[in-house]
Amino acid sequence: MFDVDELIAQCRAALAETEPRRAVREVLDRTLSRPGDVADALGERAGGLRLLHHAPDLTVLNVVWAPGMYLQPHDHRMWAAIGVYGGQEDNAFFRRDPDAGLTPSGGKQLQARDIVLLGDATIHSVANTRDHEFTGAIHVYGGDFVNQPRSQWNPETLREEPYDLAATNAAFEAANAAWAARDASES
Repeated sequence: MFDVDELIAQCRAALAETEPRRAVREVLDRTLSRPGDVADALGERAGGLRLLHHAPDLTVLNVVWAPGMYLQPHDHRMWAAIGVYGGQEDNAFFRRDPDAGLTPSGGKQLQARDIVLLGDATIHSVANTRDHEFTGAIHVYGGDFVNQPRSQWNPETLREEPYDLAATNAAFEAANAAWAARDASES
């Protein structure tokens, strides 16, 4: 049975390890061995960011991506471990480019039980390309994700801008509205 408090306690204990990011990966690997239990506890029928734990050295989020949702390139400026418990999360990775702003540098498609580790300097965008399925993921950050100054990149120009939480929330709201309209038209 999945328990949020137990997940957080295990992540906090992982911070004391020599390689905390890898230790958190092991925690997520155990947690996601039963993705249905996690989905039952955390899964929602609306996209959004839900804070499960927040401290100066650790942040844990439940992130739900609505069908068709896309979030522009952004950074975290701290390591992260992302584990998917339902649906599919498509990550596109980028490198800084002094002339173009960003240059694509690969990607990774995550399915249920998949985990990806991101370094302090990782820049990525995220999409749920599934038409009729929400994606749920646990995002664990090695720091204060809420208050850390970060950057986002304009998806059209790929120029760096200060991170804008209102724009992120607007992306979730737009994806939820598009899903609700599509769902209503199919009913």
